[in-house]
Amino acid sequence: MAIDPNRFGLSCAITTPMREGGDIDLPRLLKHARHVLAQGCDSVTLFGTTGEGAALGLPARTAMLGALVGAGIDPARQIYAGVAAASLHESIEQAKVALGIGAKGLLVAPPFYFKGVSDEGLYAWFSQFFEKLGPAARNTILYHIPSVTAVDISVGLVERLKKAFPGVVTGVKDSSGSYANTEALLKAHGELAILVGDERQLAKAVRAGAQGTICGVANVVPHLLRPMVYEGTDSPVVNKLVDEIVSYPVLPAVKALVGHLHGDAGYGAMRPPLEALSEAQRQRLFASFDSITQAKAA
Repeated sequence: MAIDPNRFGLSCAITTPMREGGDIDLPRLLKHARHVLAQGCDSVTLFGTTGEGAALGLPARTAMLGALVGAGIDPARQIYAGVAAASLHESIEQAKVALGIGAKGLLVAPPFYFKGVSDEGLYAWFSQFFEKLGPAARNTILYHIPSVTAVDISVGLVERLKKAFPGVVTGVKDSSGSYANTEALLKAHGELAILVGDERQLAKAVRAGAQGTICGVANVVPHLLRPMVYEGTDSPVVNKLVDEIVSYPVLPAVKALVGHLHGDAGYGAMRPPLEALSEAQRQRLFASFDSITQAKAA
């Protein structure tokens, strides 16, 4: 099947390897980025939720982007960057770092400290964000993840933003977990790249017109996700694996599985206040992962 070069495809919401104490482990990051790209991902998205992006300041972001670009990963094709901050100024600075190094695009979360904000207030925030970036603004995926931000990006807000910033607002990542919301986005904004965060809904959404995903499970089974993204093929194995992962704290579970995949426990450390899985949790998770994925291989 011919692949549309304009299709968003499969992006790994890449986990951020850290040393004890919270420093970024750049060699492990580079190794893992190369791995997921070789195994079927079209791009990596740095600084997303799975990558603990809201805990990463400008020095860490600059170092991580520089490490990947310096190692030959093409930012214009293979790197998206998450933007997540309560401050408009900080969000703009995060975006400038990524766009300045040539990243293909941005995954932009709404400001998340103040709750109960209106679409009007969010429209003003995003408008200022794009206006202050000026001509550098491009290829922005709006990030709807209310379970984390407690701030909705509504279908109506997307309508206003895509009309006000044509060619800049190019998609929405729906991590609401509500397929009804994904359907509403596809119906109203099917010309945009509608992406699905919950891998269990991915194939169904692709069959309805979604363009792919930025997701955490791409850290460990990108080869199983690719047929879901490009053919809309259901995967009971992926569904079972996601069910298992979400029975643990998700971010440390994904990071632990990356270490298991590479045979390297050094991938497990988290940046406080997040905590790594206990050894007992790790071993249970690893046994389940092996059972689920080996059953597929058999």
